[in-house]
Amino acid sequence: MSRAKDNVSVLPDPKAEQNVLVLQGGGALGAYQAGAFQQLSEADLDIGWVAGISIGAINAAIICGNPAEHRIKRLEAFWERVSSWLTSTPWIWGARARNVFTEFAAAEVMAIGAPGFFRPRPPSAFWPIGHAPALSVYDTSPLEATLGELVDFDYLNGKGPRLSVGAVDIEKGNFTYFDSSKTRIDARHIMASGALPPGFPPVEIDGRFYWDGGLVSNTPLQYVMEIAGGDPLCVFQIDLFNARGEMPDDLAAVQQREKDIRYSSRTRLTTDRFRHLHDIRAAVERLAAKLPDALQSDPDLALLRQSGPQCPITLVHLIHRKEGFESLSKDYEFSRQSMIEHWAAGMKDVKKTLAHKEWKSRQVGKAGLQVFDLGKSEK
Repeated sequence: MSRAKDNVSVLPDPKAEQNVLVLQGGGALGAYQAGAFQQLSEADLDIGWVAGISIGAINAAIICGNPAEHRIKRLEAFWERVSSWLTSTPWIWGARARNVFTEFAAAEVMAIGAPGFFRPRPPSAFWPIGHAPALSVYDTSPLEATLGELVDFDYLNGKGPRLSVGAVDIEKGNFTYFDSSKTRIDARHIMASGALPPGFPPVEIDGRFYWDGGLVSNTPLQYVMEIAGGDPLCVFQIDLFNARGEMPDDLAAVQQREKDIRYSSRTRLTTDRFRHLHDIRAAVERLAAKLPDALQSDPDLALLRQSGPQCPITLVHLIHRKEGFESLSKDYEFSRQSMIEHWAAGMKDVKKTLAHKEWKSRQVGKAGLQVFDLGKSEK
């Protein structure tokens, strides 16, 4: 999967802000994130913080749990392993043939699982008598072994970039974030973030049981922005589902569009919310400048001053946009061919973004929220 390094100018002053990766959930589409990260790395962009949900948490753990020089090789090892049972390519090319191949590959994954990731449970696991029935269709113990091999958790917790992964407490229904700045992260936390029911089983951590964080929000962007602090951030939001799309023309397209909306909607909501809060905070500061000294310490004014983000944030949208061969099964279609194409698409979108004139001319550390979505089609 390696590519020659591209000479792309990233930042006028890279030390002026912390670079953050925000990785959405999306199963097999996660190869797009790996490709995007490779291109960011080849542009000498230093990542200080990675936040992920589901497959984004797995990619994030591999990134944070390895020294910089090993991260791409470890990502390649993961994605090549999970696609190793489906290395063949369509013997007839064309849109229709590729669609058939994609559906066949997804059906095979449903039947036999993905190596190093998950495997189907035997029928006996679901018998209602004799023992406690299984709580998931698949067994994810292969993922635990893979994480143990590809992630150095001592490095992750001691030297790696900050890692934040989100999961849902099953009994409380509340979102929980496990953050390496506060908690020692191990394989359980990563697996909890990706425990999407009913496919994958709940994960126990300290007596609590967790499911996939995507059940509440498929992006950790809000978490990052809420606890950002006062230093400038440059956030690369790498999404796997596109909030925008065409009107569906059949039932299969309806299901795919519904999935895209369900798993992508909070990205735009969070962006709009924080831009609005920043505008409120700016208005409060203008109002405070007009108030007499006696009111400068008023507690209501102090509360209003906390209404928006404290730091300047640059948000870069990198969005996987639907390929012609994709269908409703795109997030569990782990063929090698699709993996390679998703990886290449991630690299292409980052390269296009970093070379764009708007990116090169941006003002680093500008107050408020700057948003860039430069990988989209020019049409």
